Amino acid sequence: AFFFVVVVGTTIMRHNRYYSLLSVVVVQLAVTKSSSLAFRQQPQVITSSIKQQQGRRRRRMMTTKISSAATSSSSNESNKKNDDDGVSISSIDAPYGTWKSPITSKAITAGSVGIGSLKLDGKNHLLWLEGRPQEGGRNVVCRYNLDNNNDDVVEEVTPADHNVRTRVHEYGGGAYTLGGDDGDLFYSEFTTQRLMKLSSKGGGGGAEAAIPVTPADAPYRFADGQYHSSSSSIVCVREDHTKPEPKNVVNEIVVVVDANNNNSGDDDSNMRVVATGNDFYSNPRLGGPENNSLAYITWNHPNMPWDASELRVTSLKNDDDDNNDATTSSSHTLIAGSDGDTSVLQPLFHPQDDGASLFYISDETGYYNIYRYRNGKSVNILPMEYDFGGASPGWVFGPQSYTFLDDGRLVATYSREGSTRLVVADVLTGDGPATSVEEYYSGAKDGLPMQFGNVIARSGTTQLYFLGGSPSTPNSVYEWDLEKPKEEANVLKCSSTLKFTDDVISVPQQIEFPTTGDRTAFAYYYAPKNDRYTSGDASSSPPLLVKAHGGPTSCTGTLLNAGIQFWTSRGFAVLDVDYGGSTGYGREYRRRLRGSWGVVDVDDVCAGAAFCVTKGWADPERLCIDGGSAGGYTTLSAL
Repeated sequence: AFFFVVVVGTTIMRHNRYYSLLSVVVVQLAVTKSSSLAFRQQPQVITSSIKQQQGRRRRRMMTTKISSAATSSSSNESNKKNDDDGVSISSIDAPYGTWKSPITSKAITAGSVGIGSLKLDGKNHLLWLEGRPQEGGRNVVCRYNLDNNNDDVVEEVTPADHNVRTRVHEYGGGAYTLGGDDGDLFYSEFTTQRLMKLSSKGGGGGAEAAIPVTPADAPYRFADGQYHSSSSSIVCVREDHTKPEPKNVVNEIVVVVDANNNNSGDDDSNMRVVATGNDFYSNPRLGGPENNSLAYITWNHPNMPWDASELRVTSLKNDDDDNNDATTSSSHTLIAGSDGDTSVLQPLFHPQDDGASLFYISDETGYYNIYRYRNGKSVNILPMEYDFGGASPGWVFGPQSYTFLDDGRLVATYSREGSTRLVVADVLTGDGPATSVEEYYSGAKDGLPMQFGNVIARSGTTQLYFLGGSPSTPNSVYEWDLEKPKEEANVLKCSSTLKFTDDVISVPQQIEFPTTGDRTAFAYYYAPKNDRYTSGDASSSPPLLVKAHGGPTSCTGTLLNAGIQFWTSRGFAVLDVDYGGSTGYGREYRRRLRGSWGVVDVDDVCAGAAFCVTKGWADPERLCIDGGSAGGYTTLSAL
């Protein structure tokens, strides 16, 4: 037997207030049914002294060694398999859950970084934000030269003592932006929460010291900035903590004027409010003549952006200090979200028709679809019963599920049947939905990874860049040529040094299963996978680990998750559940948790486990569950 320690927690957001619950559940699992813990049973509570626990552990280890030796001596060595070169190799008969694996906890935690927030500057550089656990979680802006094909060196741009991270809305995102064709870098420094500028003219990005753009010791936080070239200003979300009580924190959209100048003092007169009056703001986007039109998303407590939000438009020229109404959101043009029950996300002006076309994502039809607003009329340009918007729409600043090519076509991504689809369409011709729609995805033998998103396009080329991966590839930065779709996307940077052979990688199967209320739910099922082993007993089923993701308005994915492969390579099955409340399955599915959090999600994870048992995919006496954040709450409730 061995112990499986589950650390679970939940975080609930209530208008910038976060209540955390942390619990450690110690569940004893056994490799034999006679001493196993059923899913429906209570977790074993450890109350004995440390010495007693150590004594029991030593006895269990001795028992396990004797049992393993007996199993090994009686294993059927006539079981043969072929490796990749066709050479016959022996497989070992061993019970599910006892297999030895090269995927260790040490291997999982070594050499991994977080990668996000892809951007292109005006000098053919690709930039991204890299989170480094080995440096205390410091976030660094990195740069890759796209013109030097023989140089795969990634350059660190931001100063070594700076952490590029913002605390706006606490979850942050949108911590840096680029300024004009020079590629100057503007970012939020975590320790001070000041907006900083790093010039690109120093010969290497980091060769010139960063200068502060916003005042020192001010109670402000900044996020999701956009550079306004004609005025050398930054338009961004500002969170004012002058009155630090959560109910008194003020969110606004401001213009940081003359952002190229050093603001070494405490003068905040270079900031001008352009949108205020609501509880929350995000996605300030510029367009129109001289980029003077401002579109943004706003919402009020108790709503979250995936519940109900608004898209409004104003002009940056509304700067009459004697007219305070000019900055109030209620006075700005309402484009979408007038019913108070629609989620609107990710606005973006089309760059080629002088700001006449404003695009955005809305769930008004029941799915997150892309709309075009032009001449006072909104049109669903890609109507379908699938969600655009990404895995966690509205949670953080920055994600954008679509962009535009030089020829005016739109490029967008959505998820379908467990893989990402890339859509390319003409969205400017005519007044109706998009025309000349083309679709690309890995299942069509295109050279795309299984899942990817946040696509950006390189001007003057047909090159696309995005983040993605597959069950055998961690999150990575990819380059892919739209004109050569069958060629495999090139990995420019991988988030992990982990490399495991395919013989220990379980590829998930997306399943739909019945749950309470005559409804269905979704999950990814990972079968045990380790080609060096067989289960021995053909009638046996593996132990099952059920996983509940955080959010709860998020979803799971199929990128390489070493924490899952750790178990499947040892003879466990894993069920990664997208319980009711998850994104990616439409608005009705996402809203199932309304008034039923701790009910619907628990029903779904339990129904998923029961479904696996009926299929013969799991042993009913060896079922367990884990989860973190909102998934931790689901885990505790399920137990």
